[in-house]
Amino acid sequence: MKEKIEEALATIRPFLQRDGGDIEFVDYTDEKVVKVRLQGHCAGCPGARMTLKGVVEKILKEQYPDDVAYVEPVD
Repeated sequence: MKEKIEEALATIRPFLQRDGGDIEFVDYTDEKVVKVRLQGHCAGCPGARMTLKGVVEKILKEQYPDDVAYVEPVD
């Protein structure tokens, strides 16, 4: 599953990099939680939570509905 998440994040990465940010995959838990770290401009952006829920989580849940409960940011 970790490999699949990495592949999905690779499709999201250009969107974030266009705004000076990036995303790093940190972990996938037994509870189906995807942990990521936002980097660059995304790390301190006021819209980061919206990006995680509205873009990253949405895409991962669409691609892997039975395998992703939610996306959680880590520092």
